[in-house]
Amino acid sequence: MATPRVFVIRHGETEWSLNGRHTGTTELPLTANGEKRIRATGKALVGDDRLIVPRNLAHIYVSPRKRAQRTLELLDIGCAEKLPWEERRKHDEESIRTNACVQITEDIREWDYGDYEGITSPQIKEQRAKEGLGHWDIWRDGCPGGESPEQITERVDRLIDEIRSKYHAPVIGKPKGEAKAGDVLVVAHGHILRAFAMRWVQKTLKDGPTFLLEAGGVGTLSYEHHNLDEPAILLGGSFMVDVAENAVADSKKSEAYYEGR
Repeated sequence: MATPRVFVIRHGETEWSLNGRHTGTTELPLTANGEKRIRATGKALVGDDRLIVPRNLAHIYVSPRKRAQRTLELLDIGCAEKLPWEERRKHDEESIRTNACVQITEDIREWDYGDYEGITSPQIKEQRAKEGLGHWDIWRDGCPGGESPEQITERVDRLIDEIRSKYHAPVIGKPKGEAKAGDVLVVAHGHILRAFAMRWVQKTLKDGPTFLLEAGGVGTLSYEHHNLDEPAILLGGSFMVDVAENAVADSKKSEAYYEGR
């Protein structure tokens, strides 16, 4: 039976992610190494016999920040429609691999760090010590001049509710042959995707930073027992060998057809 998934991908490396500076609203490009690694991720994890099967994607959400949008471009998902920030589609018809639409949403933009934008955790610790403040925990305290954990929870919960009702509820538990595409891809940022994962499994943000997600990292969320009421973290999944075998079989049929003409 079908069990839809959500793939979360953190944008590739930037200069600030490399040196630990908190990057919320600031626009920064990916480093050359960041671009290289995201291209490699796309080749390794996206395809008919890979973790993320483009034809199984129902929808793609991406942050408004350019570093996330560039990451989506480099993954080479092969969308039928042009990306929202493009004037025209960059790939040809033969490169189309999914009919999933791409949506830019504020609900998955990075945490607004407010006064802590652009500085590192050690710098924040030093600054708070001078101000006579205690240990800082973003999951408990939020960011002065920025967003609170409650505000983050509100917007990621809104997105989770939309994904479950709009894309997962119609397909979960149905025979695979009858279920339409139901997987969802989310391309965004470190803190917001960790918050998203915590709320996916109904943990409060104050429960702490249970999950880590490196720059360019990929995570998978799904359900137990084909049940929408049992959200889970998928620690490891098999590649879609059946899809790959079907694709190879279709290719052989096409070759045989043309050889016989």
